[in-house]
Amino acid sequence: MTQTYDLIVVGAGMAGVAAANKCAAQGWSVAIVDSLPYGGTCALRGCDPKKILRRGAEVIDSARLMHGKGIDSDGLAISWSDLMKHKHGFTDPVPENMEAGLNGNGVETLHGPARFTAERQIDVDGTRYDADRFLIATGARPRPLDFPGHEHLIDSTGFLDLDDLPSRILFVGGGFISFEFAHIAARAGASPVIVDRGERPLKGFDPDLVELLVARGAEIGVELRRSTSIVAVEPNSRGYIVTLDRAGVCESIETDLVVHGAGRVADLAGLALDAAGVEWGERGVSVSDHLQSTTNAAVWAAGDSADTAGMPLTPVAVIEAKVASSNMIKGTTAAPNYSGIPTAVFTIPELARVGMLETEAREQGIDLTVRHSDTSGWYSNYRLGETTAAAKVLIDRSTDRVVGAHLLGPEYGELINTFGLAITLGLTTRQLKSTTAAYPTVGSDLGSMV
Repeated sequence: MTQTYDLIVVGAGMAGVAAANKCAAQGWSVAIVDSLPYGGTCALRGCDPKKILRRGAEVIDSARLMHGKGIDSDGLAISWSDLMKHKHGFTDPVPENMEAGLNGNGVETLHGPARFTAERQIDVDGTRYDADRFLIATGARPRPLDFPGHEHLIDSTGFLDLDDLPSRILFVGGGFISFEFAHIAARAGASPVIVDRGERPLKGFDPDLVELLVARGAEIGVELRRSTSIVAVEPNSRGYIVTLDRAGVCESIETDLVVHGAGRVADLAGLALDAAGVEWGERGVSVSDHLQSTTNAAVWAAGDSADTAGMPLTPVAVIEAKVASSNMIKGTTAAPNYSGIPTAVFTIPELARVGMLETEAREQGIDLTVRHSDTSGWYSNYRLGETTAAAKVLIDRSTDRVVGAHLLGPEYGELINTFGLAITLGLTTRQLKSTTAAYPTVGSDLGSMV
């Protein structure tokens, strides 16, 4: 006998869990299904474990910056195996705790690969389930690569589970994953190389600050190869030979490990969405502004599974899941508000952004003034010994409101949140300057940046 629910959520990451709990709280019959352990990429294979590993790199970097300033950093090193144990102390309990929380809220938890068999029906390991509504929140997977030897690469999940860190690592792609992991690896004693087929890495961030970050990375041993493509990866007795092409000139380098950091696509291929009449592509399910499928009214999508204007971030996925759930419950067509949502690359120091890039603001015809500050000599960075830090704040002259903020520096991943609040609430720079922050804190620098 086929079981029927008000809602079945496919994908037990942060977005899917948020939607399941919200709808169950309304008295709906809800089930959630995943073929992987509950918790999703962020908690188990991404944001959270990555930043635990980064903590080790932060300690090493902080000590080196203070060398000769009262701290003797000689002999200080990361024990990779102990750092990984620390990571597992956080990640290992997540699936059981998350599933227990869902069960406690009345959500039935299912395990196994889900496939649609009709517009309102899925199959999970041979058992059929019907539902009035479905929310797809299956996240993303590494983008398929087509060069010979691509099967030898590990992805971000594999890197975050390495028992030992090899001394030579090549990262494919110039995005978040490659830069964050390369900065961790360098502080742990490895020699990382990032190979980016474009001339400019981290394209979603301010180019001036990106160049500062690239230079800072080079100082600690992160090598960046621009405008370079991978031709092939071949195993040998000592690791891998990677053949590179730059402007038609080929060269080979030897490495112990090759890591896929060349972007991700929506993880939808195994869901048989065509059987449900759901239009989809590598950017996700085709949805309306209110996150309902454009071709099957019973299906909704959120996060990396939805083709929306939102950035591929966990907080955005959760926002979308909550909006989709609310629309299902109330029969409304509200759209998510993406303004004021910050993002950060957790290198050392971190690079953060909220709002528009300078080029975007000028293309929109905004009467723009740019407050560009070299903050490397400011007290908050001098105190740490950091010599690379900068801020670029974009302000609409006609309204005195912040339309974009771009920061590179220690703890600026926290400071960017205040700029996000300013954009969301439409605060003026006069209002921001009128706020008195605790001193001395990084937050107290904000008034000088605007």
